Parts: sequence; C-alpha cells; structure tokens
Amino acid sequence: MPTKVEKDSITGRMTTGHEWDGLKELNTPLPKWWLYTFYACIAFAVVWMVVYPAIPMTGARGLTGWTARGAIGPELEAERAKQEPMLAKLRAATPAEIAADPELRAYAMAGGRIAFANNCAGCHGAGGQGATGGFPSLADDDWLYGGSYESIHTTIEHGVRNGTDSDARGIAMPRFLADGLLKPAEVADVAEYVLSLNGRSTDAAAAGRGETLFAENCVSCHGEKGEGNRDMGAPRLSDQVWLYGGDKASLVQSISYSRAGVMPAWGSRLDPAVINMLTVYVHSLGGGE
Repeated sequence: MPTKVEKDSITGRMTTGHEWDGLKELNTPLPKWWLYTFYACIAFAVVWMVVYPAIPMTGARGLTGWTARGAIGPELEAERAKQEPMLAKLRAATPAEIAADPELRAYAMAGGRIAFANNCAGCHGAGGQGATGGFPSLADDDWLYGGSYESIHTTIEHGVRNGTDSDARGIAMPRFLADGLLKPAEVADVAEYVLSLNGRSTDAAAAGRGETLFAENCVSCHGEKGEGNRDMGAPRLSDQVWLYGGDKASLVQSISYSRAGVMPAWGSRLDPAVINMLTVYVHSLGGGE
C-alpha cells in the first residue's frame, strides 16, 4: 500500500513510498557503472541497426550494404572452383564406372552421403531403412524398379508418379472400391488371398474366392503368385516387405483406394554429378544389385 516517502532510520536511505505488511521499499539506485553500460548498449544497438541489415528503413541491407549471403559468396565460388575438376569427372562417368574407380568412388561416397542426408533421409531414413507409409527401404533386396546402378539412377533422376517428369516411374493402381470395380466383400476376399500368399490367411473360403478375383484384376501387374513386376513398379506380395502395412486392414485400404506414392524428380533439382554420387551411395547401402 502507498505510504509517504521518508528516510529509513536504519540504512539512512530514502524509501519509495511503497509498503507491504509493514515492510518498506528502499529507493536504492542502480550503480552508475551499470547504468552507463546499459545506455551505451542501447546506443550501440541503434547504430548497429542502421549500419548493418536489421530494419526495413535501410532496405534490409544497412548503410554499408553488407549481407552474410554476399560475404560468403566469394568463398562458395572458390570452393566450387576447387571441386569442379572432380565434379566434371563424375558427370562424365556412369555410376558403374565411378564405383570401379577407387578415387571417384571415395569422393562419390562422401558426397553422396551428404546429398542423401540433405535430400533423401527425410523420407527414406538416415540409413535408408525406409518407413511404413510408402517410403521404401533402400537397404534390402526388394526393389520396385530394380537395384542396379542404371535403375537406381533412373529412379532418382525422374522420380515416381510426380506429374512433373514425363519419364517418371510408375503407374497408378486402380481404386477398386472407390471406382466401383469391386464390392466391399470382394475387396476383403482379395485381401485374404494376398495374406494367403505368405501363409497368413485365416479364412480359406474367402482366400479361395479372392484367388479368382485376384486372377481377374491383379495378375497383370502383380503376377500370378504375387511376385510383382519391377518394370511397372508393382510390389511383390508374397514376402514380408510392405510399404503401407501387411495386415488385413491395411491391405483392404490399399485395394480399396490405392496408394500411388510420389517421389520428386531430382534431375531438375540436382547437378548430374550429385545424382551420380547419390546413385553410388544408395547402391552401397546394402540392397544394390
């Protein structure tokens, strides 16, 4: 509560006029050195905002015209010039030739690891392990479009079903339920038959009905025994590798509404040398052929 300003009898200092439960607040000024330092910092900040890029009134460049991007530009150009001879060799060689040359391979593995971390790990994982939800593992032997150097290079360069590259991999799987091609009970039977391809069916009668439907609707892409078709990007259905889950509910969802995963076309985004380095690196992850 407010009270009168008076001198404290014990310390000899004036009070502020504030009192709480009998306790009075002393008016103790800040040390002069601290106050002057504070004022100096304010003045320095004002000058800094005008001289260097900080506020719109100076065009976000400051009176000096200095920017961090501009300052690092010459350094980046110097680094590019230093790397250019090796990058030229990487552009001129095929991934297989790069892998066969110890010097090129060492450079490609180092550069590919960095390029993978910057562009690919967000979907395929830091180690290429992939993830459920349409992100294939790159470290196993199950390849949708082939695991050779040439196949991997084509997939990276053109991507998958991206709508921007005319040479992109993949065709869209029909939405059998959504498009009225199959009824719900028929979709369930097909899913049961797919489960039977790897010994997990629990309804023999449904799997039998599903086999007929599978032959009529799915064999042309996935093969008679679910072996898949690499050229079309149709996954193998007779193993335990599943992009979107291999339980019955996930299979019913895939059959009913399709999935149609998309991958960007990196050919228009990355230097050909980087794509070659990525190809060699991805091939080395463990599943390359």
